[in-house]
Amino acid sequence: MITDKISMAIGAAGGLALGFAVFTTINAVWWLPDAKEEARAVERATMQAATDKAVGELSNEADKARFNRRMCRERGGMYLNSTGKCLEGATVPHG
Repeated sequence: MITDKISMAIGAAGGLALGFAVFTTINAVWWLPDAKEEARAVERATMQAATDKAVGELSNEADKARFNRRMCRERGGMYLNSTGKCLEGATVPHG
């Protein structure tokens, strides 16, 4: 009778530990990275919206072009004056 209670308590503790380990693993492997990526995406979108608003408030096209060139370079891109576009990532020619 006492051994049954002890056995049940050990089983409950083992089940609790196993459940904790499973949920901790799921959190570390799936939920947490997804949440971090979602937060980064929201932050990027917020920053882009603020940048777009600031560019829209500039007084003339020359100011806008200077600002866009600077932002492009700060992001590691290459600004093409002929098109007014910023090449970023794999599209940037090297060499």
